[in-house]
Amino acid sequence: MSVKMKIEGAGDIERALGQLARGTAKGVQRRAMKKALQPVAAMADALSPFTVKVTSKLTARQAREARGDRGRSKVVLYVGPVQPDGSDAPHGHLYEFGTGPRVQASTGRFVGAMPARPFMRPAWDANKAQMLETLKRETWAEIEKTVERARRKAARAGT
Repeated sequence: MSVKMKIEGAGDIERALGQLARGTAKGVQRRAMKKALQPVAAMADALSPFTVKVTSKLTARQAREARGDRGRSKVVLYVGPVQPDGSDAPHGHLYEFGTGPRVQASTGRFVGAMPARPFMRPAWDANKAQMLETLKRETWAEIEKTVERARRKAARAGT
């Protein structure tokens, strides 16, 4: 599941990020998004048999989908089930959405059906409003920290 959001009234944040270097601004956004998405991941982790994490490490498929029409200017994080090695769990969607009746093609033997047991959607729905408020607050906090670090660095270089 991919969710795109547009935050209304975030013009001040956008202007402040625009004044930072592109790489710095992306780092600010990534750190703020990771903090804001933690409650979603924690609730999904409690509802799921998988380990659910927030990560910026994407698989090749996820990276292609994320690039889309805007190139490399986006900040994309993955919130979902992961395997012990940290890669995404490719069977997580089967648990989330369930399956229809499954039949072996060669023998015609019925091998079962899996009912849907959603864990990501309830976690997202329960934490969406809080996540947006946290994202605004954390983005400002990260911008302020970044500007302060740059000011201290400039002061050290000047002395």
